[in-house]
Amino acid sequence: MSGTYEDIVDGHARRSPLPPLRSRATSGGAKANGDDAMSERYDLVVIGGGSGGVRAARIATQFGVKVALVEEARLGGTCVNVGCVPKKIFTYAASYGAALKDARGYGWSVGESSFEWSELIAATHAEVARLNGIYAGILERANVETIQGRAVLQDRNTVAVQVDGETVRTLETEKILIATGGRPVRPPIDGKELAWISDTIFELESLPESLAVIGGGYIATELGGALSALGVDVTLIHRGEHLLSGFDKEVSAHLTETIDEHSSMKLILNTNVRALEKDPKGGVIVHLDGDHEPVRAEAALAATGRAPNSAGIGLEEAGVKLNSWGAVCVDEDHRTNVPNIFAVGDVTDRLALTPVALGEGMAFAKAQFGPDESTRQIPYSIVPTAVFSKPEVGTCGLTEEQAIDKGHPVTIFTSRFRPMKNILAGRSDKMFMKLIVDSESDLVLGVHIVGEGAGEMLQGFGVAMTCGATKAELDATIGIHPTAAEELVTMRTPTR
Repeated sequence: MSGTYEDIVDGHARRSPLPPLRSRATSGGAKANGDDAMSERYDLVVIGGGSGGVRAARIATQFGVKVALVEEARLGGTCVNVGCVPKKIFTYAASYGAALKDARGYGWSVGESSFEWSELIAATHAEVARLNGIYAGILERANVETIQGRAVLQDRNTVAVQVDGETVRTLETEKILIATGGRPVRPPIDGKELAWISDTIFELESLPESLAVIGGGYIATELGGALSALGVDVTLIHRGEHLLSGFDKEVSAHLTETIDEHSSMKLILNTNVRALEKDPKGGVIVHLDGDHEPVRAEAALAATGRAPNSAGIGLEEAGVKLNSWGAVCVDEDHRTNVPNIFAVGDVTDRLALTPVALGEGMAFAKAQFGPDESTRQIPYSIVPTAVFSKPEVGTCGLTEEQAIDKGHPVTIFTSRFRPMKNILAGRSDKMFMKLIVDSESDLVLGVHIVGEGAGEMLQGFGVAMTCGATKAELDATIGIHPTAAEELVTMRTPTR
């Protein structure tokens, strides 16, 4: 394949010829040490072996293009190795303690039980390794050349593969896809180096007796809740009034109240962490703003956010524009300001969710290499997502606040109820459900659930919203009885 690229200089497009690409790599590989390295030619070089990168590489080869994927760590990215997969396994493990208690209300005589962290972490590592192998097999069967090493852009058409800082291969390519994901970051406070990051949790040989969790988003809420249910004395410290402050306000409030009243995890809200200090008696001292007493714990976990993995891979040198926090800026076609360089997934300024990265990777490959070069637009405003906290949160579409900000006249339906399963179990915590409807068009703008199974319920409603479901169509849907999910199709009276 041959082609051109557009170089935008001073507002003018300059078209430069790109040398024809060879049908296969230069035989014998490449020599190390810079100028002596032999160049190898590809149609596409993907940098990053996570969900978006692997999907894009696999789909691209279906259109007959030659693809290399460069990854310096394990295949599968954040999700498989230090994110969705191990975190969900921990959540499953944590749920069994509550299930044992609930079982007594249903006639089960439950004897002594115990939890062994070493068995869980070993099983988790085995599952992650299995998935690493599956990703490798997917790429191999798709005829994607997988290269181990760190990819660094030399210019907009050249990628150096480095091992221990030395260039071992040089790849020339028509197009480059950046799919390097993100990384956890510590807050800018004194003593921040004393804090663990989320990656640390997945490598622990033993659980701490106590843990101070700093943050109130996905990671803090999920890991804090899971570790608390597994026997760790967890104190969660969050600067906001409610957990998940970016979610619908009623959702955040209900979740926070439920955790505060029904969970063993202690909450300290509306409070900033000022500094971390090593405790002479062992562990960490967490100093807080205001009149709060310091929190002493065996360890502290910084779960205050993630940053794009964009540094040190030559993006600036290639002229790729980054935003103020280092995310790669892309247009609706996932193209950067450099016309032959693209980006998908958590490294961009879009939604940092695995299914979104998968969709973006597929859309990129089909648009750039498919026969009709059609572009599939990702419906970013209708992305179902779940937080695997206790209780679980599922959400799709707009929050009430977002809907109003966008100028929609809204009708709100809410329901708080004690699910049937909780009654015999003797649990008093309630589920919360919310529908946000455009008053004029009757279009369902948002669906929000707090309670057991929220994520499973929301997937189907995500399909309905993508198809443009109206409240009248939900009303016309027959509910499945007795389930919690039927509440979403039986709410008739608006709350406001």
